[in-house]
Amino acid sequence: MRRFACLLSALLLGIAALAQSIRGRDGITLPPPPAVEATPVTDDYFGTRVTDSYRWLEDAKSPQTREFIDAQNAYTTRYMKLARIRPQILDDLDTLEHVSRWSLPMQRAGNLYFMRRMSDEEQASIYVRRTGTGQTPVGSAPKDQRVIDPASFSRDPNTSVRLADVARDGMLIAYYVRQGGADESTIRVYSLKTGKTLEDETPAALHYSVSFTPDGKGFYYTRNDRKGTLLYLHTLGTRNSHDELVFGREFHGEELGPIDLFRAEVTDDGHYLVVTIERGVPAKRVDIVFRDLTKPNSMFEVLVWGLESRFSTVYAKGAWYVKTDYNSPMGRVMKADPGIMPEAWKTIVPEGKDVIEDFSVVGGKVYVRRLHDVKSEISVYSLDGKPEGALHFDGIGTASGVYGRTTDRYGYFSFESYIQPPTLYRIDTLTAKRDIFAQPKIPFDTAQFDLKQVFYKSKDGTPIPMFIAGKKGLHQVGSERLLMTGYGGFNVSLTPAWSPVYGWWLQQGGWFAVPNLRGGGEYGEEWHEQGMFEKKQNVFDDWFAAAEYLIAEKYTSPTHFAILGASNGGLLMGASITQHPELFSAVLCGYPLLDMLRYQLFMQGPHWTTEYGSSAKEKQFPYLLKYSPYQNVKPSSAYPAVMFFTGDSDTRVDPLHARKMTALLQSASTSGRPVLLHYSTAGGHSAGVSVEQQIQDHTDELTFLWTETGPTSSGK
Repeated sequence: MRRFACLLSALLLGIAALAQSIRGRDGITLPPPPAVEATPVTDDYFGTRVTDSYRWLEDAKSPQTREFIDAQNAYTTRYMKLARIRPQILDDLDTLEHVSRWSLPMQRAGNLYFMRRMSDEEQASIYVRRTGTGQTPVGSAPKDQRVIDPASFSRDPNTSVRLADVARDGMLIAYYVRQGGADESTIRVYSLKTGKTLEDETPAALHYSVSFTPDGKGFYYTRNDRKGTLLYLHTLGTRNSHDELVFGREFHGEELGPIDLFRAEVTDDGHYLVVTIERGVPAKRVDIVFRDLTKPNSMFEVLVWGLESRFSTVYAKGAWYVKTDYNSPMGRVMKADPGIMPEAWKTIVPEGKDVIEDFSVVGGKVYVRRLHDVKSEISVYSLDGKPEGALHFDGIGTASGVYGRTTDRYGYFSFESYIQPPTLYRIDTLTAKRDIFAQPKIPFDTAQFDLKQVFYKSKDGTPIPMFIAGKKGLHQVGSERLLMTGYGGFNVSLTPAWSPVYGWWLQQGGWFAVPNLRGGGEYGEEWHEQGMFEKKQNVFDDWFAAAEYLIAEKYTSPTHFAILGASNGGLLMGASITQHPELFSAVLCGYPLLDMLRYQLFMQGPHWTTEYGSSAKEKQFPYLLKYSPYQNVKPSSAYPAVMFFTGDSDTRVDPLHARKMTALLQSASTSGRPVLLHYSTAGGHSAGVSVEQQIQDHTDELTFLWTETGPTSSGK
């Protein structure tokens, strides 16, 4: 009752302040945002007292929090109804997003298995192309059979499926089923012989891998919870309670903790079960063990263990091939010998000046994908390391790795960029000839746009690369809108990738920019480490320097500057709001981490302490407090227009960050610009929502960003 009384009091104060209306661009006028009660809670961190006024909003299920969400959603809906450009964006995105799409295929028993979504469908289905050889001529009319359609078993358009694995004889398909944008999924198995899904189904959980046994009578799967990851063997036709624990929390006397994530797969020849253990998120150390499946009750053996480096492996033609940054920060490919240290392994592809992102072995060839100044390059080698050419691409862009089994003649890869929708290719490993496997027909004319790369200096003088895209001949006089996005963390390389959102922005005549911030993996582990822990401020400084460069070079001005980022990129948006609000006009902050003193207490937060640190540690608390956006909102300050974007189904980053920051920023900002919360009760952090839901969400995002960067006589 006390809280309801406080809410009523706050509401009355809000009514009295109606004259202080919120003004968006394009003539949008709103009343003050819904009143929210501040109930201060003070914590003591090693003698430093920190007050949290909206701790009560951490409880997602309380009636008060649900009332807050409903009121904020109604306020945001009111804004969207007043935005005149929204109907146009909705129509434009309908044509950009309702297009046919394919995934790269798996090949088993000569047939191809892949995901495909038709232009008039809301979700992708799983298909099989029965070729017998995998050599269907491109340009012919392949007969693709739809075998798993989520619409056939669920009326919820946000139920999605994803191909996980196919048995060696091609008769069984393992797939994930996910609800909305949640990270959790269930595993099901479909039989091509019977045309039905089997009764076997795992409970919903975080699953990192699924791999059929060599005989197809069961599958290995990994399951993660807050205590750690476990590897199980499920035998088809048996109860889940009878699943065998194959790899547990202890191995070689060393306990595997909650931030040790691992996946398992059976080698292409069915000889070994390989377990790859990633310690930390992202992994600072990777261990690999294997079990001989041809010998009953065999023990796990070590390929590599206990080294503070990263390893990944492919077993091909009786040998272990490993990519590692052990004594090679930019990476190399080696032929490994179990039982001896990597110093004695044979180097197949030596370290170079460009970071090796990944490698694969297909058809007896080694395909190595590198980043040359954040642009994809793929080189080809024999199994003994002899160079055999390269795959060439037109223009700046991102290539996937070459996917296929070690014994397949054909491999598959994709290429795309910010101005080029993805094209999927098939490559003949014997002749190096490639042809198009699939190409979506997206109404975007690449020839009308330019994509270039520039380098600028950060605060400490470090050169930082940045991609800039725009229409050919677009004016560079400081009056055009510009949208910038970034990430800067977790060793993630932000390479040029197609997005309908970016495509729409470019089609309207706006500039688009992506700086490659430290904390990513664009230049190897050293680049990553320069944006971790106490060096996280480098990421923000790189970002602000990018904004200052774009303004100085007259691509845009603060009045027309929009930024967006999600997850760790949402943290970047939070730092933009609190550290340099004068640089930006509109901020879209998606699924964000914002309260860096408490993030590790919720959902998957404990996994990220290996990237950020934790306020529970006395030496790490000070730098987290210094940059944590939630603790650095200043009362009575002028902040840009902001929209926080999250939803109930985000099971990775707790939506409490967005809820609390919305309330705090609304109470603190004196700019008169809108601060909105877009809170979905269906969507979440991961992909999986329907195309129509994506269109509605993207429309709201672009409506806000385009509106709040438009012309204004006052310059606000």
